[in-house]
Amino acid sequence: MTSSLKKFIFTIMLSLTLIIFISIYIFSSYLHTALSQKEAIKTSDAVASQIHASMYQLMRKGWSREEMQDFMESIKHSFENSSNEINIYRGENVEELFGKIPQRPFDRDIVQAFLDGQKKVIEHNGFITTLMPMVSKDECLSCHTNANENTVLGVIEIKYNLAAMTKETERNYWYFFLAALPFILLITFLLSRHVRNKLNKSIIGFAKKVDAVNTVKDFRNLDIADTDLGFSELNDILHNVNLLSEKLKKTAVDKELLEFEIRIFDKFIITSSIVKDWREYIKDLLLEINTVMDAYSLITMFRVGDEAYDIEVFWRSLPSEKTLKLMEGIVKKEIKNSEYFDDLVQYQIIHNIANKDKEPFELSIEEIEMQTKSIFLETPKIGGIVGISVQSLLVKDPIRHIVIDGILTTLINIVGSVKAIHKYTEDLEYYATKDPLTSFYNQRVFRDMLENEIVRSDRHGYSFGLFVIDCDNFKVINDRYGHSFGDKYLQAFAGTLEISKRPEDIVARYGGDEFALIIPECDEKEACKVAKSIQSAIEALKIQTEQKAQVQATASIGAAMYPSHAKTAKELFNIADAMMYRSKRSGKNAITFPEQNDILKVFKETEEKTILVLDAIKHNKIVPHFQPIAKIENSQINIHELLMRIEIENSLISAGEFIEIAENIGVINSMDYMVIELAFKEINKTNYDGILFVNLSPKSLIVGEFIDKINGLANKYKIDKSKIVFEITERETVKNFVLLEKFVQNLKLQGFSFAIDDFGSGFSTFHYIKKFPIDYIKIDGEFIINIDKDEKDMAFVKSIVSLAKELGVKTVAEYVENKETIEHLKNMDVDFAQGYYIGRPSSSFRK
Repeated sequence: MTSSLKKFIFTIMLSLTLIIFISIYIFSSYLHTALSQKEAIKTSDAVASQIHASMYQLMRKGWSREEMQDFMESIKHSFENSSNEINIYRGENVEELFGKIPQRPFDRDIVQAFLDGQKKVIEHNGFITTLMPMVSKDECLSCHTNANENTVLGVIEIKYNLAAMTKETERNYWYFFLAALPFILLITFLLSRHVRNKLNKSIIGFAKKVDAVNTVKDFRNLDIADTDLGFSELNDILHNVNLLSEKLKKTAVDKELLEFEIRIFDKFIITSSIVKDWREYIKDLLLEINTVMDAYSLITMFRVGDEAYDIEVFWRSLPSEKTLKLMEGIVKKEIKNSEYFDDLVQYQIIHNIANKDKEPFELSIEEIEMQTKSIFLETPKIGGIVGISVQSLLVKDPIRHIVIDGILTTLINIVGSVKAIHKYTEDLEYYATKDPLTSFYNQRVFRDMLENEIVRSDRHGYSFGLFVIDCDNFKVINDRYGHSFGDKYLQAFAGTLEISKRPEDIVARYGGDEFALIIPECDEKEACKVAKSIQSAIEALKIQTEQKAQVQATASIGAAMYPSHAKTAKELFNIADAMMYRSKRSGKNAITFPEQNDILKVFKETEEKTILVLDAIKHNKIVPHFQPIAKIENSQINIHELLMRIEIENSLISAGEFIEIAENIGVINSMDYMVIELAFKEINKTNYDGILFVNLSPKSLIVGEFIDKINGLANKYKIDKSKIVFEITERETVKNFVLLEKFVQNLKLQGFSFAIDDFGSGFSTFHYIKKFPIDYIKIDGEFIINIDKDEKDMAFVKSIVSLAKELGVKTVAEYVENKETIEHLKNMDVDFAQGYYIGRPSSSFRK
């Protein structure tokens, strides 16, 4: 027992002893005072009565003055050595006959005694006073002739000093206490020693049990229920400590388990290397698990969409053939019991070994306990089960059970995320190249294929044809029979186009009801033959509506040949497109190849547009317009996109009509600077504090001083750079990937934000997400415009939004034309919307 506890016990015992003695003292003092008071009253009364009787006896004898004085002196002499006193007061009748004697002045009590003749006992100021009146009797009247019977002749006063008596009692008590003090200390010492010895034995035993606890296992084996501290109160406290100990045993975790849990949480971070080498990651995870518990294997069973994935078992070391068969039986049972895998009849179980250096081990069914966890998502459609097989006894340990659950959570998040990302990227890559309605290549891919075909044609010295094909009267059909039938019509049209072209021909849906077709290695005669085959097949196409009406299809086809009609892909397409419109003007359902005048006319239009652009730059006819972008959640407009327009004679020409020409003649950068400066002026003038999206031409990437110039304009007009978002169109940057990465990094360093426009339209969707610090994704309007009618478009948008949310990137939907689209976008958690339903471009910011 420590010295402080010894001192504490001794102090307690000494204090208790002193309290007892003090209590005795207080009680005895009180008792003595009460007794003294009673005794004083009794004595005073007796003395007064005796003096009273003596005086009456002497008066009967007829005492002389000398006898009276001797009597008085003897009485006073008897009180000289005490704190008490006696006084005899002579009344007026006596003084009249026998003269006055020295005496104190009458106080109120003396006067009252002369008046009423009653004996009184008075306690006042620590004194007990007895007043005894001398009342005349019949026998007194012979001497006291001036008195009547019962006349008060005098008063005897006797005073007893109580304070002196109490002080004497206290003095006597302290003499007794000092004499008894050694015995008090001895008793205190003996009591404290007895208590200390009684506690010492139990506490030392308890301390030994506690000192033996070094691990959670030791703590769980700790038993203090049988410890007796010798006092019921202390045993009650110890009992509560034991109850707390039992509760803690259920939640206590070893240090190594806590450290392992922390390492497990660190593994929640999904990196590209994990996505790529996820199997190696699972192997490492299994080996790490075995540092804290015996885990034989990890199991992953995942299925994405309608595709069955291989079921994989990861072993910590090589199992025996018997153990392999045993585990495969457990896996099959899990599959059978899962609703998600109930139709999975064909599958393969793949075994992976984490450590191949160890000898094969064998397990029995009694030694294995399988614990599993499931995940099932609708978007993307994915479901899976992960499991861990551990030693059977471990599952019964509640703490190990929690740790195992944490491992499974990590495992299901890692593998589930890998599968989900695989599904996302697979969808994104598909929709980045294909039109979801027809499964044809989309416009962006077709442009690249056309460029590649020109290179191939030049290399091998052959010509090829290009068709632009338009469905005749599609708008009328779509308006009359509805969008659903319109989609069905386009799918049937595309199917006919697919079977009527040559196998080597490349077809794409260029936009809306317009298709494009590359006819490799052919002359004009062969191309004409293919065009007529397509025309005949489409003429034979009849589609029945829900109202049982028959709708017949026809097509207007424009054609151009490389290299005889044009030397570049853009020129070739422009000629074919112009010929398609000529087929329509000639009555539709026609095939038109260009003549020399047609080619000259197309080039003349290009020349006129070139003059228009150069004149706009020279005479400052470039003006900014701003299209509002609304926050879908609350319809608030705090973002605008900057659009370039050319103003001529009170009319506006949109960028789509001249931007290609401006890029070709190398003036697009000058036009960008002009419109951005005008926009910054407008921001400064109107104190616009919202966000501004700015479209950049890909040519800006190769202009070294571009960012410096924009930075200068921002400083000049006091623009908040964080509210300027530069857009790069995805399809235009594929060829400049390294340059784009450097460009974006420089933008971000200057404080600007970055967005990808027409997201999903090119090949490099996943690479953008992985490589660049993207702030906004603008989803290509081709996927938005029919989102309420096309499930594939909706699935694609959901994939983009889900991926963006995971990465903390905001999403903007383009081509929002109606309320129904807004509702769909809101349900999919898209952040912003842009389109004519939100607002058309105007020369000022919308508030």
